[in-house]
Amino acid sequence: MKLICIGDSLTYGYGLKRSDVWVSLLENEYGIQVINKGINGDSTTGMLARFHQDVIENGASHVMIMGGSNDFMMRVPLSIVCSNIATMVHQSRNHLIVPIIGIQPPTEPEMARKCWSDMVDYSEVNRDLMRYREWALRFSELFNVAVIDFYADFQRYLAQENPHEIYTDGLHLTPKGNGLMLDTIGRWVEANKK
Repeated sequence: MKLICIGDSLTYGYGLKRSDVWVSLLENEYGIQVINKGINGDSTTGMLARFHQDVIENGASHVMIMGGSNDFMMRVPLSIVCSNIATMVHQSRNHLIVPIIGIQPPTEPEMARKCWSDMVDYSEVNRDLMRYREWALRFSELFNVAVIDFYADFQRYLAQENPHEIYTDGLHLTPKGNGLMLDTIGRWVEANKK
């Protein structure tokens, strides 16, 4: 398996040592080749623009496509985010690459307002992420695409954990938060490792 993870700062691992990022943890834990193609601040439009170069030309056998939060912070309509993700999924399939949709964790609104802009309605971003999640789950059933639902798992974690142990700033994850990402994706890898 050669898994390329394309995404934004949650994939890149904003503010962390490379060894603490879930993408690196995944490679080390499961002994598979994992390439981090996350870019801080990227949108799904940016991901789509670089998809051929970053994923197809790199000879991926599998690709995890995870984005949307930055789009929603910029008030990009849900329909555009869904179209961009669907296009990347279909491009993957056209090149015999197994696509996986990653649904991003929610933001932690109070922390995000303090650490970032109070001009963004992070609760609305979470509502958009929930609507995107609903679309992704329907799309995955229709087109038989794997989904890794970080959103749902983080909702459960946040019911039991102090958000300050998971988030550095309400948007990005601590090393512990990255460990939780590993736990979620690890279940899929265990079931699909080849």
